[in-house]
Amino acid sequence: MSTAFEIAKRISFQKQKNYTRFIVRLSIAATAISVAAILLTFSIVNGFQETIAHKVYQFWGHIRVASVNGAPQSIDNNSIAKIQANKTITSITPFLNQSTVLSFEQDIEGVVARGIPTDTEIPFIKSGGGFSSKKGDLKDSISDEIIISDNIATKLNIKIGATIRLYFLNTGSVQQRKLKVAGLYHSGIEEYDNQFILVDLKLLQQLNNNQLVEGYSIVVNKEAAIPSTTQWLQKSLPENWVATSISDYYPQIFDWIGVQTINRNVTIAIMLIIAVINLLTCLFILMLERVTMIGTLTALGASQNLIRKIFLYQASFICWTGILLGALIGLGLSLLQQKLGWIQLDESAYFIKTLPIKMDTIQISSVIIGTAVISYISFLLPTLWIKKISPAKAIQFD
Repeated sequence: MSTAFEIAKRISFQKQKNYTRFIVRLSIAATAISVAAILLTFSIVNGFQETIAHKVYQFWGHIRVASVNGAPQSIDNNSIAKIQANKTITSITPFLNQSTVLSFEQDIEGVVARGIPTDTEIPFIKSGGGFSSKKGDLKDSISDEIIISDNIATKLNIKIGATIRLYFLNTGSVQQRKLKVAGLYHSGIEEYDNQFILVDLKLLQQLNNNQLVEGYSIVVNKEAAIPSTTQWLQKSLPENWVATSISDYYPQIFDWIGVQTINRNVTIAIMLIIAVINLLTCLFILMLERVTMIGTLTALGASQNLIRKIFLYQASFICWTGILLGALIGLGLSLLQQKLGWIQLDESAYFIKTLPIKMDTIQISSVIIGTAVISYISFLLPTLWIKKISPAKAIQFD
């Protein structure tokens, strides 16, 4: 073991003056708080971004395929078969949206009926279920069930099993359909919950007297594959069709999600600055306290490099104590929130009720190692002061 390390160990763990001990503890605490705050920031922002994006993807899929002008198109079985052959794509769901008026007892509400096949998995089901009858899977059979959001159900006092009426305006005439409420969904995104109801695709096609669809919702097996799959689809589809990623289709939500990355980076930068300033201050104080020792070692022939190593080792003890303590606090709080969900949010503002957490091993390692590296580089600055210490004056310092 090196001489510098042995000296650093002895002076680090011997009894220190009260003010020095306070400064050391303050530096450890500041470093721990900074590291914990950085880890929590990463975990919270990761969880928040992933959860919100996943909600949007669950509702719309990852990619939307539609005609260039947005007009309904006939089903192109050849194109669908080609899309389904792509191993990146896990599902393709045709859909058709149509404005309608929902009526229950004396109340009415303007909504958008989203027609999908009855065998489609319904996201965000809160109570009841999906389309329980599979009659819509049979040729010329149409399901008489409907799925509405719990927001609409609460507003109009609709229960599962109730019969509601939908009024559609087609070619100048109003058409009415009676449907039974089969389930309630809750996405937490009010824009969706207050606007969309789910019905059998064949019902809307029957009302329009055609077999057209507005487009297709496509789900990929990896979110990272969305850009490349979108490009592939665009090259593979007919000229009058366009493939658009949902992040481009609804930029307002995803831009808002992206802003959280900026907030995260600003927070991390501030925490790192606080940690480095506190460690530098601590090291300067420790060196001032050891001016006599520095002068003595210099007079005995110790090199400046040896003396510099002594203080770097001492600063390392403080730095790593704070980093490890901060990692323990940050990861511990993240795990508690992940398991217990004790921090709740305003769902109307954040689209989620419970603060989400997602811990990333690479980010955790980067925070720990990065903080240590930045600290070590910063420690070199105060050790330059050692060159200016005169042995004769330093020995008389006390």
